[in-house]
Amino acid sequence: MIGNGLSKSARRYSLAVLVVVYTFNFIDRQILAILLPAIKAEFLVDDWVLGFLVGTSFAVFYATLGMPIALLADRWNRRNLIAGALAIWSVMTALSGVAANIVQLSMARIGVGIGEAGCSPPAHSMISDYYPPEKRATAMGIFTLGISAGILIAYLSGGWLAENLGWRKTLLIVGLPGLALALIVRFSVTEPVRGMSENRQDNDERYGIMAVARFLYSRKSFVHMSLGAALASFNAYAVLSFFPSFLIRSHGMNLQEIGMYLGLIIGISSAIGFVGGGYLADRVGSINRKYALWAIAASALMAWLFVFPLYLLEDSTWVLILFFIASVPTNVYLATTFAQTQSLVRLRMRAAASAVLLFIINIIGLGLGPQFAGILSDFLAASYGADSMRYSLLAIGAVIGPWVAFHYYAASRHIASDLDRVNTD
Repeated sequence: MIGNGLSKSARRYSLAVLVVVYTFNFIDRQILAILLPAIKAEFLVDDWVLGFLVGTSFAVFYATLGMPIALLADRWNRRNLIAGALAIWSVMTALSGVAANIVQLSMARIGVGIGEAGCSPPAHSMISDYYPPEKRATAMGIFTLGISAGILIAYLSGGWLAENLGWRKTLLIVGLPGLALALIVRFSVTEPVRGMSENRQDNDERYGIMAVARFLYSRKSFVHMSLGAALASFNAYAVLSFFPSFLIRSHGMNLQEIGMYLGLIIGISSAIGFVGGGYLADRVGSINRKYALWAIAASALMAWLFVFPLYLLEDSTWVLILFFIASVPTNVYLATTFAQTQSLVRLRMRAAASAVLLFIINIIGLGLGPQFAGILSDFLAASYGADSMRYSLLAIGAVIGPWVAFHYYAASRHIASDLDRVNTD
């Protein structure tokens, strides 16, 4: 048992259910990427429209509404908030399948974004109360397995379902099971006592979103971590959204084989990166707190080395092999960034701090990454034809890697002093 009587098994069960919730979150978010070719064919739209559909229309509401919802999470029952949010985004995913035109589909995706805004900030806050700082990055790594599992299922099931049932029935099938999961969350997950993992006393302080934002802005380590994470996400969401299109246009693959290969590649490689990155951060961070951020900077440069052969090779087998290898270090940053952000703030700031971080990541990453990739592909189409997406993703990847590494190295210079003054100013 720990501080408030919560057993180890109850804590592990709650984390496991939150992983499943995050899995549903990413299935419903990412399923659209494998469906974009079919949606493009039905509605006859340009790549920039697809970028808006899969990125901007979702991200603006997801990131913006995440902040007021996080303030509620810092004041109210976080478990109940997650259950309600899950029900909303599941219904909106199902409704996406009955959209009559691209405008209606965009509106449904906005609804998905509104619902999903209520997942990560309260979940991060709960996990921080389940697990102490020395185990937190590993726990966050396990939580982010939901991303890996969600993408794996989205690609594997999405490719087969799209080929055999069409994109509309696919969205109905993946959306509705979330309603049953919402009930499981509401009636079986334990809401933890705030501060129990660190034996910190909750003084029931209330902070506005601007107060939390100012607090974080005064921490140089957070400024650099959030910018590094946003840039990494810019590249990641561009790739997640348009890599299937690249494989179809430049390598002649079909949706079903793309779904199978990318589901396995992204699911397995990102799982290794998320959990391995969190575990590595906890281990090296116990020696020196800046080493965890050094590891992220080195991983970003390692992934960058594969960008040019990945997009320029003509052999699709080698493209998929290199994509797997590069995807492992690409995903090392996320769990550590989540965990360090939670450790940098006070107890009643945690959900709001997560929302501020996710706002930065998703406005820049999800909001602009797919949109920019689509616009750049349309611009390059006159010169490169069907290969325009190849060179769009290549240009983005070539610039992003060193830029991400710089920000995490810069963050490492300030992390120790910022952690030491959490409760002093």
